[in-house]
Amino acid sequence: MAITILLLAYNANACSICGCGGGNLYLGMYPSFDSKFIGIRHSHSDYKTILKNDNSQYSSNTYNAYEIWSGFNLTKKWQVFTFIPYQFNRQVSDDGQSTTSGLGDITVLTNYQVLNSHDIIDNKRKIIHQLWIGGGIKLNTGSFNIDPRDPNTTLADVNSQMGTGSIDFILNARDVYQVENWGLATNVNYKINTQNNQGYQFGNKFTINSINYYNFNNKNTVFTPNIGIQFENIAGNKQDGSLINLNEGLDNGSYHTGGHSFNIIGGVELSVKNVSVGINLQAPISQEFAATQTNLNWKGVLHFTVTL
Repeated sequence: MAITILLLAYNANACSICGCGGGNLYLGMYPSFDSKFIGIRHSHSDYKTILKNDNSQYSSNTYNAYEIWSGFNLTKKWQVFTFIPYQFNRQVSDDGQSTTSGLGDITVLTNYQVLNSHDIIDNKRKIIHQLWIGGGIKLNTGSFNIDPRDPNTTLADVNSQMGTGSIDFILNARDVYQVENWGLATNVNYKINTQNNQGYQFGNKFTINSINYYNFNNKNTVFTPNIGIQFENIAGNKQDGSLINLNEGLDNGSYHTGGHSFNIIGGVELSVKNVSVGINLQAPISQEFAATQTNLNWKGVLHFTVTL
């Protein structure tokens, strides 16, 4: 069974201003494993920015990560997961094109199983209910090689960094309820970002999703289509403890980095013996980033994983 668990000064240059960079970790479909697993994931996200005060100022930003991910069971109730990303970021704007790449921020998560029930109803229907809670740490292994206080530094420069430059923390919970081959997985994650040595702090990120899946079983093969919804909220970024204001050239009030989106999720997982592949896509139903100046186009994750 596949189960789901679980981004200064602002100037007139077009840039991605939502705070969607900063070493964000995607928590998507996890393979079922008795002992441990290891694999490779490719995650992609695509954003477009057009400034309200000047439509000629624009940028298209893509964030890609090739990631070694792994998990193992310490005991029946404790699990540990690691994520080691290598990132490729690309920006195309009215000022030209730029790319950056390098090692990202490594993350380690630990989960504890607080509930694991198996029941039989009507002498045939098997019901499984699991609840995991946990947390982890994101290390500052990715580079943050800019001065955010420099007036020539844009938020595009900040978002294109390989990491946040800070040690950050993650809280997460996962509830899985399955009746026979039908299942519903609900996941809650909260990422707490701290201030780095440059006085810059990415906004905290809250994510909740609920995904329905069905397992088609045939001997050693399991095919799992899934569909669901997700809400995420990213708080505004801060410099030296103060929210970064984007109100220059805008008409009404103060606007900040960050924002929120409500996405539809769809994907498939295929497992043959101890090898699994899967793809997950997200598209926004509604969103608001940086006073609607930045929009998410889509996100996606592709993985190849081996259970051991």
